[in-house]
Amino acid sequence: MTALEQRRTAPPSQADAPARSRAIAPSKGPWFTDTLIVAVAVHIAQLFRFTADASVLTVAGVAFDYVAVSAVLVAVWSGSLVAFHSYDPRIMGVGEDEYRRVLLSSVSAFGGIAIVAFMLQIDIARGYLVIALPLGALALCVNRRIWRGWLARRRAEGEYLARVLLVGSVDDVAFTAAALRSSPSAGFTVAAVATDTSPATTGNGDELPARVSDIAGAAEAAANLRVDAVVIAGELPGGRTALRSLGWDLERVGIELVVSSPLIGVDQLRVRHRPVGTLPLMHVELPEYFGTRRTIKRVFDVVAAGAGLVVLLPVFAVIAGMIKAQDGGPVFFRQTRVGQNGAKFSIVKFRTMDVRAEAMKAELAAQNEGAGPLFKLRDDPRVTPVGRVLRRFSVDELPQLWNVLVGDMSLVGPRPALPDETSEYERHEDRRLLVRPGITGLWQVSGRSDLSWEQGVGLDLDYVENWTLLRDVVILVRTASAVIRPNGAY
Repeated sequence: MTALEQRRTAPPSQADAPARSRAIAPSKGPWFTDTLIVAVAVHIAQLFRFTADASVLTVAGVAFDYVAVSAVLVAVWSGSLVAFHSYDPRIMGVGEDEYRRVLLSSVSAFGGIAIVAFMLQIDIARGYLVIALPLGALALCVNRRIWRGWLARRRAEGEYLARVLLVGSVDDVAFTAAALRSSPSAGFTVAAVATDTSPATTGNGDELPARVSDIAGAAEAAANLRVDAVVIAGELPGGRTALRSLGWDLERVGIELVVSSPLIGVDQLRVRHRPVGTLPLMHVELPEYFGTRRTIKRVFDVVAAGAGLVVLLPVFAVIAGMIKAQDGGPVFFRQTRVGQNGAKFSIVKFRTMDVRAEAMKAELAAQNEGAGPLFKLRDDPRVTPVGRVLRRFSVDELPQLWNVLVGDMSLVGPRPALPDETSEYERHEDRRLLVRPGITGLWQVSGRSDLSWEQGVGLDLDYVENWTLLRDVVILVRTASAVIRPNGAY
């Protein structure tokens, strides 16, 4: 009888838990800085709200200095962050749940204090709480964002990673392994795989770790390997019954079960969980292509593009002079692109190539380095010296603000496509045309020309289906960083 079979007859025990690599996320560092931020926020609120002779709170006839009140508030707030599991290593560094718990714990702490004060008729200064809560909550979120950046860098170097056993069919295991490997910030590293046949590579051509068992022996293999979790990739033979049995077996040895979702490319904000008895259902909201939020986006585009054209007019004049002085050719380059719902429009850029660029393209066709229907050359001889500088910092794209103003484009959206590209689109790729193309977007801030055609299209489709106003703001901020560090700009 195996060790796992012996454990099946006994209740779960903490002693059975594997000596897992528990340091999959820092907790002491974030806890210390969070507590320091809470203390500073409360102290600032006290300084702003009270004068030296008014910082006293009376409770049941006993006067307490607000320094003591502040100490209690700091303790309650910090305790609430712990109670809401905001330092759980499974949520730190990935997803939005960490921020949600930080905000929920902060609001709950202040709400609890307000309820207690009301019940005991304690006249605590409301202005004091009103200053402390938003100030501290915002600072806490910024602090977690800084820790996320630090953790992402460490995970990319192979630290703070949970070791997992991948279980499923060969194709599902390969797909999931490639996804985990491409996103080290998620905090997983594949220690081994359990499949019914021997896999060789992931979808990216990377070799998979060793196959240690078939699917039926996954629980025993996980116990022997002492991994942190078992990740189910796709459907298991035996369906729900097999999955439930595997979960019970892993429970006996203290190993977590993680099930991958079949909803590839769907943002979690569009998913709503709907329990039907003991059956958990996932309701996927439709993408929003029209409505109030889209109207707000358009208004923002018009205001920002109009202001940008006015402010940048002197810069445009200088660039135009440089281009004209170089070879006497036209300042602007116009090209037909395909916009929303397949409508064609003329995109406007500063000219960065020789005036004979289109005629020279046929001669350079054999040197094409672009993937899919894209034509790209890292050292394109058609690019002028001035144009190379403009391209490096994406300044050549600025005249597209006019396209935004007249409604052909948006500030943020999929990359504007050429007619030749759209004629070669596969069925799913034409979904990029459901919204206005953008001056910047996920493709542009994630590597630009360094990305393959498939990677770029995947990013564009992700944006189209999972768009939000907040995401636009994040992309615009990332664009500034991409311009300063112009990787993939050529």
